[in-house]
Amino acid sequence: MTRVLGICAVVFFAASAAAGGEGAGPPKFRGAYRAPPDQMPAARPLDWPALDVAVLAGALALASYLALRRRSRRGLVALMLASLLYFGFWRGGCVCPIGAIQNVSRGLFDPGYIVPWAVVAFFALPLVTALLFGRTFCAAVCPLGAIQDVVVIKPVKVPPALAGALGLLPWVYLSAAILLAATGSAFIICRYDPFVSFFRLVPIGKWLAPSLPGGTGATAPTLAGRTDLLVLGASALVIGMFVGRAYCRFVCPYGALLGLLSRASRWRVSITPDECIQCRLCEDACPFGAIRAPTPERSAGPMGQGKTRLAWMLATWPILIAAGAAVGWGAGWGLAGMNAEVNLARRVWAERNRKVDGTTDASDAFRRTGRSYDDLYASANAVRDDFRLGGALLGGFCGLLIGGRLVRLSVRRRRVDYEADPAECLACGRCFAYCPREHQRRKRRAQPGGPI
Repeated sequence: MTRVLGICAVVFFAASAAAGGEGAGPPKFRGAYRAPPDQMPAARPLDWPALDVAVLAGALALASYLALRRRSRRGLVALMLASLLYFGFWRGGCVCPIGAIQNVSRGLFDPGYIVPWAVVAFFALPLVTALLFGRTFCAAVCPLGAIQDVVVIKPVKVPPALAGALGLLPWVYLSAAILLAATGSAFIICRYDPFVSFFRLVPIGKWLAPSLPGGTGATAPTLAGRTDLLVLGASALVIGMFVGRAYCRFVCPYGALLGLLSRASRWRVSITPDECIQCRLCEDACPFGAIRAPTPERSAGPMGQGKTRLAWMLATWPILIAAGAAVGWGAGWGLAGMNAEVNLARRVWAERNRKVDGTTDASDAFRRTGRSYDDLYASANAVRDDFRLGGALLGGFCGLLIGGRLVRLSVRRRRVDYEADPAECLACGRCFAYCPREHQRRKRRAQPGGPI
């Protein structure tokens, strides 16, 4: 809708100029009123959603080819930088697959909310790619991952137990984002995106306007001026210097979905092109803790200990689901305060019962509409009920995931080689250069008539 209005405005003012008139400009307000800044990138004169979707599809295909077929770290880095320029600085970080979660959620629960086809495509294409080829979107296409990847200088290993616990946070974030978007309350993923402010600080779309289509509009100076987002992004980048892609691994809700689908991927990245000689050189190559070592031949514990632990985890699983549902039910009441209708009802009730002094613009506007108090309270109660029900369902889902992870940890899967965890591997290709078998493959490929 913002883009449509922007295009209409351009046409209107162009017609006014052609007729010899001057634009009326923004309305004049008295006092210290300050117009709120835009929250979306300005519309580009030649805004072709099909072009953006085509670039995304092409980048996904190329990333999958470079990671799985060519096994080229250099190619992935080049594509990563190109994606950072296009999807990040050129497009202003919007629309991105991560934020599209909210649009799709709102569209599923609100029939009146229209989701553009390009947003659906941005949401679905990386998921389909993950189901087929693993997380190649994270490797070289996602601008949020790219800006973190370029700042990694001295990564430290996060303890597996801590990494496993932090790995549950994206699911909690995803649940809260879906709940708030489905109820029409807020798009928190976009509101607290730590890197979009950097993308919009550098308006390369304006600089490249003479040579590239739509360049004059990809400037969004508004979010770039938000100090809180700049501080948040700078903090994330500083952490990313030592903890490889901390946002991708421990915050990103879309990464949680990609990791889940990557477990079932038909083709995925392997550390070595053929046999693993267990040289252990790849252990230090991955800054994301995605490489799993071979399991010992025999368990150190007494026989039957693993089965007992598994039985306990299976018995605890329903308890975790029920506890998650209870926590989600209670959290729904607090999250409902982010809904405008609920917040207005609370304020109006407090004013009527003299719990607060004065009124607000929102409460004054409500009274001028002639709407009854009972209607407002009934609407707010319905929204609160939706929050509680949705919170219980999503909380139970989180409990299901936690129980599933504990059960999976209780089942010792035998590994004879060093392997990349399909859910945690970002297909970055760093481990390729450390593998002696990969060096032999490259030498054979460089020979005349050698295999590709």
